[in-house]
Amino acid sequence: MTDRVDRGSRDEAAAPAWWSGSADQIPDLLRSAGYLASEQTGAVLWLAAQLGRPVLVEGPAGTGKTELAVSLAAATGRRLIRLQCYEGLDEARALFEWNHSRQLLRIVADQVSRASRPGPPGPPGVPAEASVFTEEFLLTRPLLDAIRAAEPVVLLIDEVDRLGLEAEALLLEVLSDYQVSIPEFGTVTGQRVPTVVLTSNGSRDLTEALRRRCLYLHLDYPPVEREREILALRVPGIPEHLVEQIAAFVGSLRQLDLRQRPSVTQTLEWARTLLALGTQDLDAGLAAESLPALLRYRPDLELAAEELAAGRLAWG
Repeated sequence: MTDRVDRGSRDEAAAPAWWSGSADQIPDLLRSAGYLASEQTGAVLWLAAQLGRPVLVEGPAGTGKTELAVSLAAATGRRLIRLQCYEGLDEARALFEWNHSRQLLRIVADQVSRASRPGPPGPPGVPAEASVFTEEFLLTRPLLDAIRAAEPVVLLIDEVDRLGLEAEALLLEVLSDYQVSIPEFGTVTGQRVPTVVLTSNGSRDLTEALRRRCLYLHLDYPPVEREREILALRVPGIPEHLVEQIAAFVGSLRQLDLRQRPSVTQTLEWARTLLALGTQDLDAGLAAESLPALLRYRPDLELAAEELAAGRLAWG
């Protein structure tokens, strides 16, 4: 069988950068989707747009890495395609696989049809096996979906540090040329380069080869001032005084030697819970009762309770 080559019609000149404005306008763009970005974030995203490069966003869990890609897609009106990484992820889950059950049914049906024809068998035609390696039987996974998309998309490769080296090598191949070779089908080349965001919690060192292909952005826990802004934006109707208390208390918790510091998402959930309960003011008793909403490990809870009882955790 001769491979069919499906190269698409990528034209770099006809595929302009997703952002034609200045770098300092990107935080305002993301704010329209409910995401507060720093000037550094805006600068890195602007460079990525101009160069057509992926962005590797690294930092502790819960600092807004995934939300950055989600907000970027929402703010630019692009479809979000997400590949959630995990140990053991393979080509069949990341790129493509064949629908084997349908292929088998087609082969059996073809064989039955030929056997039931009256008269002597005709000249040999296309083997049944050849007819099952077509678009009809191809199951597209996130990476191939992003490559083949005719419209602009944002490809989120989430928690890439959870991949093994073999799966990371697969990413390198895809991110190099944005094309995939399918032995039975042909070479598939994207019509346009997707906007790619990779996130990493830093659980392992990524290869130098992968880092070289990306622009780098580090996101840490926000300072108290920025967290106040996030709370005011994402939790409408919350009193300003309560916002200050929540941001200060969570900031104090993050200064402790914890196994897992409270994430921005946990802070927002806690704030929404307090607002739903009609809380107007945070006190020591309510803070102590709220610790399980912010911390997930027993040693962390015990340490925070001791610090709170000793008056070393501040709010407001």
